[in-house]
Amino acid sequence: MADENGEPTDDLVPVILDYAHKYNLKVTFHIEPYKDRDDRSMYHNVKYIIDKYGGHPAFYRHKTSTGRFLPMFYVYDSYVTIPEIWANLLTVSGSQTIRNTPYDALFIALLVEERHKHDIHRSGFDGMYTYFATNGFSYGSSHHNWASLKAFCDSNNLMFIPSVGPGYIDTSIRPWNNHNTRNRVNGKYYETAFSAALLVRPEIISITSFNEWHEGTQIEKAVPKRTGQVVYLDYKPHKPNVYLELTQKWSEKYRKEQEQWLM
Repeated sequence: MADENGEPTDDLVPVILDYAHKYNLKVTFHIEPYKDRDDRSMYHNVKYIIDKYGGHPAFYRHKTSTGRFLPMFYVYDSYVTIPEIWANLLTVSGSQTIRNTPYDALFIALLVEERHKHDIHRSGFDGMYTYFATNGFSYGSSHHNWASLKAFCDSNNLMFIPSVGPGYIDTSIRPWNNHNTRNRVNGKYYETAFSAALLVRPEIISITSFNEWHEGTQIEKAVPKRTGQVVYLDYKPHKPNVYLELTQKWSEKYRKEQEQWLM
């Protein structure tokens, strides 16, 4: 399905899954708002995704504390739907419950404002993520709030998934949004975000990065390029793959620290 800004992508999913498998990667779904997104439509769409793609070896399943391997869905702008609607789908007693069915999964809500944490808990979500790559843009994306959010999640049996990014600049499409630009500082911004995430010992860290160069969150290889009036970001004076190397460095550091946490 597509929202008003996009095109249907269902035909692409098998290609993505096949290529992911080739490189030993797993794929999960980030569900954006769509027309009439509610408990009923979500049930049918989750069922569709699991029925159609759940058997693919690249379809991501997360090992839970009880030893189950469940699909995981990130639910963007989850707060636009009231907790009572989500609870129909996500709590055991809900009228449209997906719990304890073949389509049960881990559902991760977007936390933007502090008050959303209580709504997320009431809704029956399994966890929360912060999404935005701009430190200070929202309560959730502000690194200094991650410790208290992690503590809230720990006390309510929720997963806390902080989101990190390499920087942010979208003024080519949103000229008025200059105050949310975050300079990459030659990789230091990215490393600072990773460092802040590791401090709260999360089970998962998400990286918010797109090949949408007009938002400046890409981490893939980049060389100097200009088309017409548009000058694309590059990583000079560093190598084209510096952000992939930083990602590898911090992934390895994260894995080593996780081993210490679990001892």
